[in-house]
Amino acid sequence: MSAPDNLGDIFSDALAEAVATVAGVCLERVPIKDDEGLGELTGAMSLCGKKGGILFVSAKESAVRFLCSCMTGVAEDEITRSDVEDALCEFVNMTAGSAKLRISDPDYYFNLSTPFVIKGKDITITTKNKAKVITKVLGNGELKLWLRFVG
Repeated sequence: MSAPDNLGDIFSDALAEAVATVAGVCLERVPIKDDEGLGELTGAMSLCGKKGGILFVSAKESAVRFLCSCMTGVAEDEITRSDVEDALCEFVNMTAGSAKLRISDPDYYFNLSTPFVIKGKDITITTKNKAKVITKVLGNGELKLWLRFVG
């Protein structure tokens, strides 16, 4: 599968697969509402290459805490903030790795950085004119994850 036209689908499918695999929760693409902002936590990773970019996965802390509980079997109230951040980094890492394997276009071969977490609400991503921003929202009821790829 090549990358240019379906990059958002590749990354959102990879995120849904990662969440289903490690947390047992099925997510599907949901419409993006203009009044929805990103969550309090954003996991990110740089994808370095000829046509690389940055992958962002954002969610409310409560959503990541729930997924972390599903992953580990530990009660939500026993999960630490560090556990939540580690879980979010793992979702970003798995998403980028899976997407990398799905993209056959050699121009989109990239090396992955270490994932990291950005804390705070209402994070704005501003890019130069030529950067492409892809946004997808995955959800299951009240649980929502925002995926953005900037490249």
